[in-house]
Amino acid sequence: MGELFTFFGLISHDHAFIFLTHMFLTAGIVLFLAKAATKSLRIVPTGTQNVMEAYLGGVLAMGADVMGKENARKYLPLVATIGLFVGIANIIGIIPGFEAPSAFLDFTLALALVVFVYYNFEGIRTNGVIAYFKHFMGPVWWLYWLMFPIEIVSHISRIVSLSFRLFGNVKGDDMFLMVLLMLAPWLLPMIPFALLSFMALLQAFIFMMLTYVYLGGAIQIYDDH
Repeated sequence: MGELFTFFGLISHDHAFIFLTHMFLTAGIVLFLAKAATKSLRIVPTGTQNVMEAYLGGVLAMGADVMGKENARKYLPLVATIGLFVGIANIIGIIPGFEAPSAFLDFTLALALVVFVYYNFEGIRTNGVIAYFKHFMGPVWWLYWLMFPIEIVSHISRIVSLSFRLFGNVKGDDMFLMVLLMLAPWLLPMIPFALLSFMALLQAFIFMMLTYVYLGGAIQIYDDH
């Protein structure tokens, strides 16, 4: 099976070049949408502003179920930006001639590290170093020695979970689409496009939800945790 055809690949087949060009394309689309939505704000939103407000409202409602509306609103810029970035990055890969940046482990691993570092930073900043790491030990004092390393491994494994889940699903979708294009380049690929689009948005939703869950678990520490 050959390489997936991309328009940028006509310039260079270098892995880093393909990845960076598609990542910058994704970032450009995100910035364009943000600019279009805020260019002429209206009390009764229309067009791009209406779509973006609906999106932000949905993300806020999702976060409110996890950590309460006040905290969800606080972290809305981060989570909504990640969701928009990941969603567009996934959808780009469905368009023939482009490859999803999220099909590169470089992309997903970088996002996972950003989430990992940020939620731990917020947990320490909100609760203090001692209180934050103390909750890693669990409620039973004589199991501290066992629970602490297990919690550390569990948190580190979130990097692998976040990055490889997104990478594996998007890469699999790319391979599926490439097989369809090889077998029937014109008619057949139109059938699964709706499913691939749904999966692209679903992966963005899962990444946002997990980000909210990790943030909520870091800043809301209870004695019986």
